[in-house]
Amino acid sequence: MLRRRPQSLALALLLVLAVAACSAPTARAFATAVEDAASAPAAAIATAHDRVHTTRAGKHLLTVPKEDDAFGFVVYGDRTGGTKEGIAVLRDAVRDTNLIDPDLVFTVGDLVNGYNGDAQWKEQASEYREAMSHLRMPWFPVAGNHDVYWRGEGKPSGEHEHNFETAFGPLWYALEHKNCLFLALYSDEGDPATGKKDFGDPLCQRMSEVQFEWLRTTLQQHKDKRHIFVFLHHPRWLPARYPGADWDRVHQVLAQNGNVTAVFAGHIHRMRFDGVRDGIQYYTLAAVGAYLDLPLPQVGFLHEFHVVTVRDEGIQLAALPVGAVMDPKAITGAMSDDVEALHARLRPENARGLAFGADGSATGEILVDFHNPASQPIELVLLPEGDDSWSFGEDHTHLQLAAGARATATIAARRRSSDATVAPTMPLVVLRTDYLCNGLRIALPEVRAELSLQPTDLVGPADAKNGSVALDGDNGTSLRVEHGLLQVPDGPLTVEAWVRADQQKGRRAVVAKTEGSEYALTLSDGKPHFAIRLGNAYVAARAPAALSQEAQWHHLAGVYDGSEVRLYIDGALAAKTPGAGTRTTNTLPLFVGADPNGKGQPTSCFCGAIDELRISTTARYAGTNFDAPLRHEPDGATALLLHFDVDLGAWSPDSSGKGAHARRLGRARCVAAPAAK
Repeated sequence: MLRRRPQSLALALLLVLAVAACSAPTARAFATAVEDAASAPAAAIATAHDRVHTTRAGKHLLTVPKEDDAFGFVVYGDRTGGTKEGIAVLRDAVRDTNLIDPDLVFTVGDLVNGYNGDAQWKEQASEYREAMSHLRMPWFPVAGNHDVYWRGEGKPSGEHEHNFETAFGPLWYALEHKNCLFLALYSDEGDPATGKKDFGDPLCQRMSEVQFEWLRTTLQQHKDKRHIFVFLHHPRWLPARYPGADWDRVHQVLAQNGNVTAVFAGHIHRMRFDGVRDGIQYYTLAAVGAYLDLPLPQVGFLHEFHVVTVRDEGIQLAALPVGAVMDPKAITGAMSDDVEALHARLRPENARGLAFGADGSATGEILVDFHNPASQPIELVLLPEGDDSWSFGEDHTHLQLAAGARATATIAARRRSSDATVAPTMPLVVLRTDYLCNGLRIALPEVRAELSLQPTDLVGPADAKNGSVALDGDNGTSLRVEHGLLQVPDGPLTVEAWVRADQQKGRRAVVAKTEGSEYALTLSDGKPHFAIRLGNAYVAARAPAALSQEAQWHHLAGVYDGSEVRLYIDGALAAKTPGAGTRTTNTLPLFVGADPNGKGQPTSCFCGAIDELRISTTARYAGTNFDAPLRHEPDGATALLLHFDVDLGAWSPDSSGKGAHARRLGRARCVAAPAAK
């Protein structure tokens, strides 16, 4: 089924303008005087028309709508001259039209593909009639060249004219409705001398005397009508296209009648307005399923139909893209919530499988999990992207997920080696998601998501020791540990590291997972600060003074033992604060050398070096003093241990045994640390 959605932002704007045009009051309505109702009884305050009622006193700048005999009709363009799948566009137009609910519908020709014999023509006519049978209002066809031109053996006189009149109706006729007249003309009569039908031949571009006399007489008989509307297939008023046409003669008889308001045609599959001539508006419609020469809906190359609102004083028109009309009853609360949740939660999960070398190169297959959180099926198209170091085996991958289902996508990928001083970038995927519900295919906005690849086995060389991670303080330069990899249950906690602050001014995060929750070890103008969120507030231990000097190594440790928060500097107790309660958690990543914002992006970046970061699920230090270890060792209470001795691809390996490897971002890199801290 074709997507039912506007073809561009410009088309969506057309819809808005159409609604406004059909409902806007005229200048006269806006100019209607409104009485000053201040002195009127409270129970009967109204405008001068006595049709607006309120219990509010004062002047009310309200107008009243017209009560004239207004109505609307719709005009379709060509269906054929394109692919067979165009019938689906016609069915969409029928659904749209039923929602608008006009009085009647006209089609300006080319209902069937034609240019064939009897059996094929009748099959195509049946298909068209079946699609139009779902209209809730009467429909009136006009004959076009595809509807009447015969190809093949056994061509009868008039070609398919008899078939058309048998299946659809007269070749020309008039319809009266609400004191208006609708005239259907036939513009493919052909050469009267030979019977040849060829709209490109000047001899075939004239109206027969029989039809012309019928038109003249019918117009005269209805000079009292408030509007007359004319419909034909070929826009014969375009001399460059129809050099032999006698439209000037036809126009004169239309203009002389004095009440012809508009003429509508099709054939050229593009929308255009050719102005007003002697009070008559000339319109050509685009297509409703036919081929389009150019993908330029903004200038009229699109599938659309015209909506015409008729009033005594004139008409108002709007062109609606097919598929742009929505049924408010179809958008249930459950469906709206479902799509919102899907857009917010559908992301790649557990990207894995690609082995990185120490130089950042990688080759293999990336496995990515997806979960459909919606109550309806979805279809995904995944388009992998990356910087110029990345290449991929396929340009896209398709997935179909039932409601609540999970699926795994496989992406063949390769990354060449790069500058070791810059952390390798991760690839991205662009997600194009279609939500399938109630026969609709709803395309969600594209989502670009990073594939946060995690190595399954990352062990540094045994002799790689005495390193540290260098951080330059720029936004983004840091290390990131994904939330799902770091297991830190509620209860006692120790966060410790060796730090060398090359800049102390401002707020600089050593290690943080905070955002109205969790814990952080930071420097504020050089003053160390350890905070943990317990219940509804942070409990913090703040050092009274800044570190002794910049560019000097210090051991910092933040401890929470269940009843107290303590901060140690170089093994000496610097501050303590009583506190107890349940730690408030989040799902943000933990950053080394930065603090996450609400979107999980690094802020408050550290400038200097960090070494021997360890997070433990125990209160490691008590009392007032301890000997700060130069190198931390893992044990059963170690949740994360980063020695920063070596870079392995995009990561600094976790030595806790938990696999919570830290990914380097920006210019974060491991460098040799001094022999003595």
